[in-house]
Amino acid sequence: MVLRWLQRIGVYFLVLLGLSILVFVIARVIPGDPARQALGPRVSEETVQALREKLNLDKPLFTQYVLWFKGAIRLDLGDSLLTRRPVIEDVRRYLPATLEIVLLSAVFMAAGGILFGIVATKYTGKWQDALIRVLSYLGIVSPPFVWAVLFMLLFGYIIPVLPTTGRIAQSVAAPTRMITGMYTVDYLLTGNLAGWWDAFKHLLLPSIALMLGGMAQAARLTRSNMVENSMKDYIQAQQAYGVPEKKLLYKYLLKPSLIPTISILALDIAAVFGNAFLVENLFNYPGLSRYGLSAMLNKDINAISGVVMVFGLIFILVNILSDMVVAWLDPRVRLMGGADV
Repeated sequence: MVLRWLQRIGVYFLVLLGLSILVFVIARVIPGDPARQALGPRVSEETVQALREKLNLDKPLFTQYVLWFKGAIRLDLGDSLLTRRPVIEDVRRYLPATLEIVLLSAVFMAAGGILFGIVATKYTGKWQDALIRVLSYLGIVSPPFVWAVLFMLLFGYIIPVLPTTGRIAQSVAAPTRMITGMYTVDYLLTGNLAGWWDAFKHLLLPSIALMLGGMAQAARLTRSNMVENSMKDYIQAQQAYGVPEKKLLYKYLLKPSLIPTISILALDIAAVFGNAFLVENLFNYPGLSRYGLSAMLNKDINAISGVVMVFGLIFILVNILSDMVVAWLDPRVRLMGGADV
C-alpha cells in the first residue's frame, strides 16, 4: 500500500511538472508584449525594456522557466502586472472566496446527485424515474454559465429574492477577524449570524449554477449502477432471504454502486474551478477564477501561471481524496494496494 501511494505521488509530481512547463510556455508564446501591455502605449521604450528585464523576458525561454521554477519552489510566483502585488499574495486573497463556492457546490452536487439517483432507482420505470432522467440530461448538456444567466434573470430581477453580485451586501461589514478568508466560516467563528446569512445568500446562485451539471451526472451514474447491481446474485440472494427493501437499498446496494460515482464526482468538483472563470465574472464575485480570467485578458504571465498551478494542485488533492474514499468503500482496492508491497 505504501509503495502504491508513493508511485501515485511520483506520478502527480510529474503531472504538475508537465503542467508548469505547458502553461509557462503558452503564457509566453501567445501574441503580445506583457511589458508593453502592462505599461501602456505612451510609456517610453526604455521603461518597457526595464520591465522586460525585471520579468526576465530578455532571456532565453529555458532560462526563464528555470528561474521561475526556482521561485515557485519557494512559493515566489513573481509579481502580478495587473495588481502590482506578489501573485502568492493575490492567491491568498482570492482563493478562499472561490473555495467557498466550490465547497458549497460540492456538497450540493454530492448530496443531490446521490439522493436523486437513489430515488430514481427506487421508482425504476415510473414517472419519478423518467422525470429525474430527463432533468439529468438537461443538466448535463447545459453549461454552467447558461444556468448563471438564467438564475440572474429569474431570482435577481423577475423574482428578486437573492443577490446577484458581490460577496456581501454593501451595507454589511466584512468579518472583524479574517481567520480562514472564507466569509461564511469567519462570520460563524466570530458569532455574526446576520453576516453569515448575507454571505450565504450571495453564494447560493453561483454555487447552484456550477453544481447542476455534476449533480445530474452523479444522479444518472448512481441510478445506472444501482439498477445494474440490483440484478447481481448477492442482491437476489438477500431478497430471497427476505431482507427489508430499505435495508437492502442502503446497506447492500448503495455502497458498491457509489464507487464509480465518487470517481466522477471528484473530476466534476475539480472541474468546478475551471467553470468558475465565467460564472464568477457574471456574478462579479471576487474569487481566484475571476482574477485568473482578468490575468488572461491582460496577459499577466505570472498571474496566469500561478492560478493554473494552484488549480492543478487542487485537482490532484481532490483526486487523492477520491482515491481514499474509493479505497474505504471497496476493500478490493485496499487488497490490491497491499499486494503491491
